[in-house]
Amino acid sequence: MALPLSYSLRNVRARPTRSLMTAGVIALVVIAATLFLGLITSLKRTVAISGDPMNVVVMRKGSDNDGSSQLTLEAYQAIRFFDGIARDEADQPLASPELVVQPFLRTKDGGRENVLARGVEPVALQVHDKVKIVEGRMFNPSSGEAIIGRGVASRYADAELGNELRFGRGRWKVVGIFDADGSAFESEVWVDVRELANDAKRPFPYSGVRLRAATPADLARLEKRIDDDPRYALDAQPEVDYYAKQSESANSLYVLVIGIAVLAGVGAGFGAANTMYASVQARTAEIGTLRALGFSKRSILIAFQIEAIALALLGFAIGAVLSMVLAVVLNAVLGGIAFGAQTFTTNVITLRVSPSDLIGALGLALLVGVLGGLGPAWRAARLRPIEALRKA
Repeated sequence: MALPLSYSLRNVRARPTRSLMTAGVIALVVIAATLFLGLITSLKRTVAISGDPMNVVVMRKGSDNDGSSQLTLEAYQAIRFFDGIARDEADQPLASPELVVQPFLRTKDGGRENVLARGVEPVALQVHDKVKIVEGRMFNPSSGEAIIGRGVASRYADAELGNELRFGRGRWKVVGIFDADGSAFESEVWVDVRELANDAKRPFPYSGVRLRAATPADLARLEKRIDDDPRYALDAQPEVDYYAKQSESANSLYVLVIGIAVLAGVGAGFGAANTMYASVQARTAEIGTLRALGFSKRSILIAFQIEAIALALLGFAIGAVLSMVLAVVLNAVLGGIAFGAQTFTTNVITLRVSPSDLIGALGLALLVGVLGGLGPAWRAARLRPIEALRKA
């Protein structure tokens, strides 16, 4: 004879203090797991969507990122007219020569962080077509002007329209703020490439070139032609592959999060088990009565496991709501989450809790509930009716 489902659920409501203690322990695990998983998925999303499948990144051979590459004016002039590069309405090639440097900017709380400043020409907005100016305008070349990403605007002092940013040897007036669909470009400052090269006193004017292929077939041909050209020792790769490599650091974080989640889950499991054991001890007479009425060991085992799962679901619900609230608060207070990129600069990531993060936390909560409740449920099921009534 099986105990009704309502029996387990009523026991959760009948003991609110003990139930909330157990759910609270599980909720803490859910919060930690959800925020860590949210950070990783937000980081991966930020880096992954930065690449465009029609763009090619050209750098010096042996360089693994823009910050370690150098490119001559002659190399740029040679490759910008290669066949297969898309052209604009004026029949000019969509080739964006770019230079990156890593100056310091002051955060709003007074700290200092390296930020990626990218020197570009106006054609960059056509090559990086996800970048859209949402406030102000594009900078004028050779005018000491800059446009900044949303991440920069939310995190750094003086990063506002009309203000001046001080880095390098000059001052740069902010004339525009751009959105890049949440990609890594939102953590950058864009200025005129020639001005940036002069300010940084770079002997080579560019770090690399971004080319937009006319067709998917031209993408592979461009890569091969640039790789095989012996004159300038250049390497070409799809932009999506370039940013995929930049996101590899998130994989080690993922392993770390799994380890933390396991340790937190073990601790929460012991906490839940301890509370459930206390519940079994307090309900000895009740369990003895149920056994005397003819309910089997299996029925009592299942009833206590259902109770443990219900507490896990309650803990998950509490933790999920608090996680989403904390993500909003952290973004508002910190101006985004800062994460070091391979270019030794700071990526500003908007922490988002996705459905997949919540599903992962739910799985962990249920695992804690099932394993934490198994021992107490087994003990309750093994109580003999006469001994249980005598102990009561």
